[in-house]
Amino acid sequence: MLTDTETKLLGIMMMLIMLGMGASLTFKDFRIAFKKPQGILIGLLCQYAIMPFLGYSLAVVLGLPPALAIGLILMGSMPGGTTSNIFTYFSKGVLALSIMMTICSTLVAVAMVPLLLDFYSGLKGLPSEYTVPAGNVAQVLVVLIVPTLIGMVLRKWNPNVGATVELIGGALGIFVILFLILTWVPRNHLLLATTPAAVYAAAIGIGLVGMLLGYALSGLLKQDRRRRRTIALETGIQNGPLAVLIVVLTFKDEMQQQVLLIPVLYSLFIVLTSSAVTVWFRRITTREELARDQAKVQAGPAPAAA
Repeated sequence: MLTDTETKLLGIMMMLIMLGMGASLTFKDFRIAFKKPQGILIGLLCQYAIMPFLGYSLAVVLGLPPALAIGLILMGSMPGGTTSNIFTYFSKGVLALSIMMTICSTLVAVAMVPLLLDFYSGLKGLPSEYTVPAGNVAQVLVVLIVPTLIGMVLRKWNPNVGATVELIGGALGIFVILFLILTWVPRNHLLLATTPAAVYAAAIGIGLVGMLLGYALSGLLKQDRRRRRTIALETGIQNGPLAVLIVVLTFKDEMQQQVLLIPVLYSLFIVLTSSAVTVWFRRITTREELARDQAKVQAGPAPAAA
């Protein structure tokens, strides 16, 4: 399903993106964020309570076989994807919140992902051969955290160098994602044509329903509309490439191809669905901005002091 070249490109892409994301942060950003941590805490709740349960629930409702079920549970247990930051930017969301949610969910993933996989795999009664060892998850995550820290150090050492690394990392990440999609789809068109509808429902549904639930929960917890939209995108956009790397490291041969199907399909369709949601969110934000500007005009200038 994935060639050796594509797998290596995926690993390089992940390191470049994490390097770029690290270069967009300073240690001061963490201090500021944790003074008002409500948005980040809501994001972590969405990421590690809602999404894993959603992945498990879809696997049960759709009656997926073990290989597809573990792929879906793994997808639901992933931290936020860095592409959510790009979609948040274009949707006029709260970019700083999106970035902090992504990095915090990635740091927490080292402990949470193995626990969630073990819990939901046992709850689903999956055979032992579909177990994802905690060491494999930790290995991939630690490798990705290192470039993030390097990026932060570069930003502190020289802000101009950090900004350049951030720009290059983001651009190269997008290029590699597009390259992988454009090369993978034509080569696997027969697989796409014969994949059951339930698999598509799982791969597409986990992202869209995740966005809906993230928006609803953040609304119940009194977040404003822009932050709700940001949290919705961050909840639904999981780190698909990370899931693919974990599958490649854990499974071999035919079993690997079966488990890979949902993470790969998710990574393909989340770009399309998130693009549509981003356009919708951007239009809503633009209307809100125009309404606020109009209200200011109608209110007129403040009366001069006597």
